[in-house]
Order: sequence, then structure tokens, then C-alpha cells
Amino acid sequence: MPAITIALFDTDTPLRALREEIRARLSEVLERGVYILGPEVEAFEREFAAYLGVRHVVGVANGTDAITIALRALGVKPGDDVVVPAFTFYASAEAIVNAGARPVFCDVDPATRNVTRETVSAALTRATTAIVAVDLFGSPAPIPEIRELGLPVLEDAAQAAGAALGGRRTGSLGDAATFSFYPSKNLGAFGDGGAITTDQDDVADLARALRFHGSRDKRTFEYVGYNSRLDEVQAAVLRVTLPHLDSWSERRRAAASAYAAAGIEPYVSPPAVLPGAEPAWHLYVATHSRADEMIRGLAEQGIGARGYYRVPLHRQEAMAPYAPSAGALPATDELARTNLALPMSPALGPDQAAQVVAALAALRPVLSSSARSSPGPARA
Repeated sequence: MPAITIALFDTDTPLRALREEIRARLSEVLERGVYILGPEVEAFEREFAAYLGVRHVVGVANGTDAITIALRALGVKPGDDVVVPAFTFYASAEAIVNAGARPVFCDVDPATRNVTRETVSAALTRATTAIVAVDLFGSPAPIPEIRELGLPVLEDAAQAAGAALGGRRTGSLGDAATFSFYPSKNLGAFGDGGAITTDQDDVADLARALRFHGSRDKRTFEYVGYNSRLDEVQAAVLRVTLPHLDSWSERRRAAASAYAAAGIEPYVSPPAVLPGAEPAWHLYVATHSRADEMIRGLAEQGIGARGYYRVPLHRQEAMAPYAPSAGALPATDELARTNLALPMSPALGPDQAAQVVAALAALRPVLSSSARSSPGPARA
């Protein structure tokens, strides 16, 4: 098999021009000798809040802790139900269990891959006290419509830094929101990191206490909390990269447009976008009835691709106690089987997008030929 010439991710190229600035900022951290909840974290929290247009940002150790802490800060208690999509990364549900609540899985829209007001409403129970709405793959979910259901909505924006809906940035759409700064994310650090964002003073105040063992003053402990703090090194890196997030997001959107211009639609079904949405395209996830065969065929042509969430959350072993009845989430099950992520990054230009589409086109006769001896027809 040939070496991959167009990778699924390219996290290195966008950072090359920033290496010296990052080194200088890290040297300042080393000289200062303050590594936990110091001036870099405080400055990043202010700068990220200004970028998002929210009152508060609370830096934490990772995106999973961010969800757990944010749910507790929103008032979720042990025994409560929290609605969450089954087609998302495991952390979205794991964090609910860690908060002492019960995840109730809902379906998603097969075109946008996101939850809708209708899919969330169908999963509500008498014990539901909150909703986790994920901006999956960097495309905003219809959170303003979901908030009309009257329950607190936590926006899981881990994959959506740099996106917007109706002129408002993701991370500002719910009662609170969470981010991951894992290195492969659109706004990535050099290790783990996360943040909680909100306009509500009481939510931010409780989140700050919970991230530091349930204490506001390091001496008096009001809650059983967590040791979950964004560190100075990661905050320093994020302060360098944040000013470039908008330009990187524009280039991601340009890459998606380049796929459309190159004629991708006859070969796979591209993701749909809500009216008024500006996705940040952390991943560009299309669908095809024979996705795994296409992934293998692309790899043979040097193109990186992969399927995501092949085993959706409601079918994961650890989530068996919360699984709905068989067949309850048909769109999730179909997306889990048919999705394939194609290369996406700020460095993906029109020529590379055209090369990916050409590779998809080259697979069409191969798949059509093999389909004649298989039980079902191939279709895009």
C-alpha cells in the first residue's frame, strides 16, 4: 500500500510559522516559574471570553472534565436524566455518568449528523434536568431551538472552535458550553486542556470551585470537586494560536467549498449545514453505503480517511445499562455504518481537494463492479 500523501489531519503545517512565538511564550512561563492557575491561564480566559462573546471562561484539565463540571454547575444531580446524542465521542456520555446522572440517548438528523429539537424532545423523561447538544464535527447544532424546550442546554463545542450560527460563535449558544484543546482540535494545545464557557455568574463561580477540589480559597472545601485545571504551558500555547483561529476556520470552510467545486456529490453524500451556520469543519464526514470499502480504496491511492463512531454510544459495553430498545435510534445506527471522514485541515487546498475527489471517482467503477456479485446495490 502506498504512503499516505494527503493525510486525514494536518496539525503541523498551520503551526510552523508560529513555532518561534510559541517558544518565546513558553520561555516566559519557565522564567516566571508559575505553572498552575497563573497569569497565562487568567489572560487566556479573558481573551477566549472576548473572542466568544461570553462573560466567563473557566479553564480545566480536559474536555471531558469540562462536561462533568459544567453539568454539576448547571444543577445536575445524581439520579437526574441528561439527554445526549448517541452519535458522538464517548466522553459526551461518560461525563454524564461521572456527574452521577443517567445518559438518555437520542437520535440525530442523518443529513447534519446533529441532534435536533425533535430528536431531543422524543428522548425527554420526567427526570430530565439538562440536555447535552454536540456541535458534531465542527458544525453547529440548532441549540437556540433546543433551548426552547425549557431545560438547561450544555453545548459540547469540543470539535467546533471557530464555528458560528446566526452570527453567534459556538461556545456562546447554550446555557453553558465546553471545549477540548486536545492537540488535534481546531484550537489545540500541546497536551490536554479544556474550558467551560457561560454568561451565568453562578455557573462560572461553581465551576471554578469544582475545578479546584470544591474550594474557592484553597482552605475551605464546600464541595467534593475535582483536581482539574488548565495549566500555564497549555494556556500559553493557546494564547498564541487563538488569534489565528478565524483564519484557520475560513480555510477549513474553503476546503469544504473546494470539495463541492471539484464535484464530490456524485460519489459520496456530503454533510448538510443549518441555515445561517458557519461550520469550522474539524472533520469533513461524508456518507456512502459501502464506506469501509471506500476507506480502503482511498488508502490504496494515498488518501487518508476513516470511519468514526462505528460502535455508537448506545451500543458500547460500558453504556449497556442506559441503552434504549433495539432499533430506537435508526439514524445513528445508519450513520455509524456509512460515514467516512475525508481529509480536512487549514492546509488543504483546491488541488488536494480535487485529488481526493478524483480518488473517489476512481473507486466508483470498482464498487459498481463488485456490487454485481453482492446482495445489495452500491449507491452514494
